[in-house]
Amino acid sequence: MAKFSRKRLRENITGYLFILPALTVMSVFVFWPVGYSFYLSFFNWDYAHLKSPQFIGLGNYITLFQLDSPPPYPFYEALAYTAVYLSMAALIVYSIFLLVDMISEKKFRLLDTIYVFGVTIAGLLLMGTTLNFLQKVPYISIAFVIAALLIVFFKKHSFVLKMFEHTSSLMLIAIFSYLALRFAFPSSYGVYQWLDAIKDNSDFIKSLWNTAYYVILYVPADIVLALLVALLLNRLEWFKAFMRTSYFMPFVTSIVAISLVWQWIYNDQFGLLNYALSMMGLPKVAWLKNAAWTIPTIAIMSIWKTIGYNAIIFLAGLQSIDTFYYEAADIDGATNLQKFRYITWPLLSPMTFFVLIVSSIGAFKVFTQVYVLYQAVPGPYNNSGLTIVYYIFNTFYGNQQMGLASAAAYILFGIILIFTLLQFRAGRKRVEYI
Repeated sequence: MAKFSRKRLRENITGYLFILPALTVMSVFVFWPVGYSFYLSFFNWDYAHLKSPQFIGLGNYITLFQLDSPPPYPFYEALAYTAVYLSMAALIVYSIFLLVDMISEKKFRLLDTIYVFGVTIAGLLLMGTTLNFLQKVPYISIAFVIAALLIVFFKKHSFVLKMFEHTSSLMLIAIFSYLALRFAFPSSYGVYQWLDAIKDNSDFIKSLWNTAYYVILYVPADIVLALLVALLLNRLEWFKAFMRTSYFMPFVTSIVAISLVWQWIYNDQFGLLNYALSMMGLPKVAWLKNAAWTIPTIAIMSIWKTIGYNAIIFLAGLQSIDTFYYEAADIDGATNLQKFRYITWPLLSPMTFFVLIVSSIGAFKVFTQVYVLYQAVPGPYNNSGLTIVYYIFNTFYGNQQMGLASAAAYILFGIILIFTLLQFRAGRKRVEYI
């Protein structure tokens, strides 16, 4: 036993000696700078205090969220309005699922009908009056929140779980219900409206807003289009290698070179994109001069660059699915849509999970596209292309505020970490490995 322990110890020491050079290099060039930058994020470390940084605690983090002018109304009022809209949307979603469930089971439940539909109808009737009084008495929103939460305890837990099994339908109905309520009961108050009003009063908040906008545009579109390309490539009989290589080439091409090419594509006078629009009888768009198009132009170019890589990942997953699943489905008379929904999509969940994680992390770090596409400025005007990484770069190299830039970098790290942990937690139940 002692001989076995000595042998195992010797093997462990040998293994650590092999990785020691790489560990030393990573410690010097990765771990030490990362740890030291976190330490310096609590100091006033700029060009004037380069050799003697002053400890200011959380001062840098507080400075990042300071506004140049006060917000138009308090945040708790915005939260109260949003809580009312979300609570009513939840009641509407629950009522729709309950109605569908009663129709499918052909059972009429009096107690459920009285409570759920009664509370929903009463909430809709009182919503307009409630919104008028919320500015004076924001605590009225608590009643709507309680009414929405009580349905979880009122109905059996199994029914709530059954609702969340239809995630796509649930999200679509919830989004449509929220937008419909916003249209039927219009109000300039809400969390989104509050953030939209203050984003121009702080460069860092503007960078958070632009980055979130980019992530929302880029990640879903990239995944959906990559999956469609993978399905197309999987069906090809001729020139498979050529087509895969063609789609993959943008991914291995330098992002700087791609950005320079897309500058010409986006040119409002001679660009290829505007030429295609004019061929279809559509008006030309000032892609690089209109602030409203700044984030969409960056997202379109980024999707074009990475779609090939994600498509190859999905293609590998498609080719790993055993054909006997589809043969069994053909025997049962399943349609192509049913085979995709119940066979292809569930078995592609590991690849989808991987692509989602990688795409989300990459989207939060967007920088080079903005820097090259708009020639070292964050958008045409009004910081319309200012992302978090661009803000960090500009604060560090442009303003020489290294401590403030370090604090912003760690806020970005925290955002990415939270998103990744949430995705891992959600993926435990939905990712199926075979």
